[in-house]
Amino acid sequence: MRKKLIRLAAMTVASAIMLTSCGGSGSSSNSANNSGDAAESTESKEPKTIFDKETTTIEIDGEITPLNIQTEENVIDDKYRNYYEIFVGSFYDSDGDTMKMGDLNGVIEKLDYINDGDPNTDTDLGCNGIWLMPICPSPSYHKYDVTDYMDIDEAYGTLDDYKKLVEECHKRGINIIIDLVMNHSSVAHPWFKEAKEYLQNLPEGKEPDPNECKYVEYYTFTKEQVSDKYYPVGSSDYYYYGEFSQQMPDLNLDNENVRKEFEEIAKFWLDLGTDGFRLDAAKEYFSGETDKNIEVLTWFNDYVKSVDEDAYIVAETWTSENADYVASGIDSAFDFLYSGVNGFIPLTVFNADTAYSGQFLEGCFETSEEDVKENNENGIVAAFIGNHDIDRITAILAYDAEQVKFAHGLLNIMNGSPFIYYGDEIGIGGMGADENKRSPMIWSSDEDAEGQTAGPVNMSKSSVINKFDSVEDQLADPDSILNYVKESIKIRNIFPEIARGEMTLLEDDVEDEEVIAMQKTYNGSSVIIIANCSSDEDKTITLSREKFGYTDIQGMLIVGDVEPAQSGDTIALPPRSIVILK
Repeated sequence: MRKKLIRLAAMTVASAIMLTSCGGSGSSSNSANNSGDAAESTESKEPKTIFDKETTTIEIDGEITPLNIQTEENVIDDKYRNYYEIFVGSFYDSDGDTMKMGDLNGVIEKLDYINDGDPNTDTDLGCNGIWLMPICPSPSYHKYDVTDYMDIDEAYGTLDDYKKLVEECHKRGINIIIDLVMNHSSVAHPWFKEAKEYLQNLPEGKEPDPNECKYVEYYTFTKEQVSDKYYPVGSSDYYYYGEFSQQMPDLNLDNENVRKEFEEIAKFWLDLGTDGFRLDAAKEYFSGETDKNIEVLTWFNDYVKSVDEDAYIVAETWTSENADYVASGIDSAFDFLYSGVNGFIPLTVFNADTAYSGQFLEGCFETSEEDVKENNENGIVAAFIGNHDIDRITAILAYDAEQVKFAHGLLNIMNGSPFIYYGDEIGIGGMGADENKRSPMIWSSDEDAEGQTAGPVNMSKSSVINKFDSVEDQLADPDSILNYVKESIKIRNIFPEIARGEMTLLEDDVEDEEVIAMQKTYNGSSVIIIANCSSDEDKTITLSREKFGYTDIQGMLIVGDVEPAQSGDTIALPPRSIVILK
């Protein structure tokens, strides 16, 4: 009964989320006033971790079992990865031109920040996957209206730059996936332009003939303006359908020629070394027709895996029924239920001591994993707390550093492949229009420093409140959000059971509703994860070492200066702390 309630709650939350176009301006959400300047920069120091700061140990009765914190990573080369989403235009500008726009060479320059390929260093995030938002030629800043699916936008660089990026990623053990926009093209795409010209010159009374112009079947053209999402085709008597924008006509994925085009496109990128695709707006291939969308994904997945069986495919399916889409064979469908102002993780963190208890969130973790596996035994949960379509997690959590840290901690104890949106790891703000959510990465406290970008032209600076330090300064601060996020990813890299393990909830052994407790088993090895979701209360639990086969605390995440403690079977956790027992 409990799991059914969780499913119903998930659907309720999902219904409250507003669907926006991936590339459009989006609708404004509650804007925050700029109530304070960014924190003053600290003097540059050697990079630190959260274990470099001075801490105390929580008081506990009995003889203290020493912490046995593990540091050796055990990264497995498979499809379970820690992904980092990048909007190239706002990331890093390598050429220093007056446009101050990020480019592919800028991504290359900052790869060592994402992952330097050396597990013995502590300056990188430890992500081993990158998702690039659209990089193909496009007239817009967001580039979701593509004009050429087999080239690089000149503002971002060249195909040679992309090849170099792939090569450098692979040297570091990073897989790279790219946004593929199959739902629609640009009105400036040659396919649409030829169809438009043909229809404008069609003699009165004559029906369009695909033998004369095959592109008239690439889109949905009608003589009736069915809804306000149908737009005039130039001076002709026809209209075309655009789910998201007048600038982005929807493609007809029922058409075999369109499918052949995308097979050629997919092979082109795979042949360049691309490791997979993020499929934009997959729920809108045929809006409101889940079965048809799954059929499209099945075709695409089968083709891609015939070229590269190891390719990873994740689809954007903005619905509480996202897990249904992995029945197509794709590896993942983004789980939006954990993100945004109504997401389970932000609600749990923001309302830590109210109805959204730890045990509720823990049950949601299990439900997401089971729903995916029921549809595809090889499916992988893809969760996130921030992306380019929703307000920044830092803004949602009221710029509270401890809350932002703990949200990342909860994300990184989930099964599957978590996705981090660039800048979220340093607490970048941004609300309202999509441009505000794609603001510049802050590498230095100096706005004019080398590599800093200007952000989208229509970005509202008043809606991009940055209260936290730059990457440079946060690396030197053991209390920073960045160092916490690094440690949360490192724990995933040390304990492969977290991402891949079969989950068993310990709700009968740990009854405190503010505590998450679960065991995960992978390849015969088990870990126990315990998280205290309370914002201000220490928690003490008793968990039999004999029953569960653990020895001591081997991993931890803390938001303050107090460490957890263990005495025999008793574990004491400070507020918003997470421990790994093994």
